[in-house]
Amino acid sequence: MKILIVSVNRNRQPGPVIPYGACVAAQAALSCGHETRFLDLMFVKDPAEALKRACRGFRPDLAGFSLRNIDNNDMRNPVSYTAEAASLMAAARLAGCAKLVLGGAAAAIMPEALLRRTGADWCVLGDAAAAFPRFLAALEAGDDPLSVPGVCAVVNGEFSANPPDFSGAAGEGLFPEFGRWIDLRAYSRQMVSVPLKTKLGCPFGCVYCTYPSGEGAGYRLCPPETALRAVRDLAASGVRDIEFVDNVFNSPYAHAMELCGLLAANRTGARFHTMELNPEFTDEPLLEAMERAGFAGIGITAESADDAVLASLGKNYDSSHLERAAAAVEKHDIPCMWVFLLGGPGETRDTVRRTLDFARRRVRSSDTVFFNAGVRLYPGTPLEAAARLDGSLTVPRAEMLEPVFYLSPDMDKEWLLGTLAAATRDNMNFIASDTLALPFLSGLCGLAHFTGVRQPLWKHTRFIRRGLRCIGAN
Repeated sequence: MKILIVSVNRNRQPGPVIPYGACVAAQAALSCGHETRFLDLMFVKDPAEALKRACRGFRPDLAGFSLRNIDNNDMRNPVSYTAEAASLMAAARLAGCAKLVLGGAAAAIMPEALLRRTGADWCVLGDAAAAFPRFLAALEAGDDPLSVPGVCAVVNGEFSANPPDFSGAAGEGLFPEFGRWIDLRAYSRQMVSVPLKTKLGCPFGCVYCTYPSGEGAGYRLCPPETALRAVRDLAASGVRDIEFVDNVFNSPYAHAMELCGLLAANRTGARFHTMELNPEFTDEPLLEAMERAGFAGIGITAESADDAVLASLGKNYDSSHLERAAAAVEKHDIPCMWVFLLGGPGETRDTVRRTLDFARRRVRSSDTVFFNAGVRLYPGTPLEAAARLDGSLTVPRAEMLEPVFYLSPDMDKEWLLGTLAAATRDNMNFIASDTLALPFLSGLCGLAHFTGVRQPLWKHTRFIRRGLRCIGAN
């Protein structure tokens, strides 16, 4: 068949993101013998027109639309992306695409609502490298696509879903030929790293998280030697920055250590990044191994420095792990971003102050601290159930495509935002979610690339903020 894969994401705040899952799906379709083309709408001025041209010129038998995000996950300035996706899929219908299928990380969160909103014929969930070829095979053979694990559809007004199969191993299918599908230079000019995964699944029980629904609740590990081959291939093609986008990079601990050892022993010239270090497994031996491997930037998803809040969030660590991680970071030169989530279950003014105190006291001034306020609620999560039980959530599930957020009943929104604004004003290495919406960030990324600044750009936060303050900008 002729397959057109469309990456719908156009959000560039604070910078563009390479459509990893869409590239995996395209590679899987091509590997099965289908004539496959890719349309990346990230840098397109008129996406609807570009889509119409692609449909009329290629005349695909099937158009697959990859949705990365439902919205921007920002309680202060929420922006939904589903209306644009629905509009683009309607344009594809008008241009002659008779069969439309949804996929991507967003589709796994709310498949029924997205199917009804967009009018797609099917939604494919689970591992794109395995589920998408099986779906295409069923379609080509004239079989019912709903017989394939992970396929959903609205039939005669009723939602029908075949649960995804998460039993498959994680291997070569995780590593598509990015250069075949997208303009890597365009992303590089915006200081974007090429993403790689070394595992699928997440065994942790964070109350707000949707990873288990999209990838399964158990780890499926890619052999480190296989990941190393992917790194070598990317480096040989000229890629210089690679980001490991596992939902948790350093768990299992032994798996991360083995990969770091291989990267250190097989220098490729690439720089490595990850923003997903779990504090429980962040210690001095790990950071030493990552430094030897060539990591140029790391992120620690701390969320809170208060033990009661961490327990309410379902975290597997406590404040003692944060203290140990901070001590380990101090002994190494890798730039680090600490990520906190304020306003979750059990949050009070005292717990917010405790987290801010930790950030001021234990995070190096050369490192960056990012704060998000409010927790995006998604169907099927423990936090959604708790919010409905205590009466703070009354919106029907079918309407949760529009951003809806949780804020602790003991937390005043205006106090929280005001306290956070004061903290970021007084600490040049602090930033908050409203920073990501600043319109000049994309241009700043381009300027940084042009002047030879190396990734990650956020390691220069305090200098950028001071420079902006000198010219009167907040």
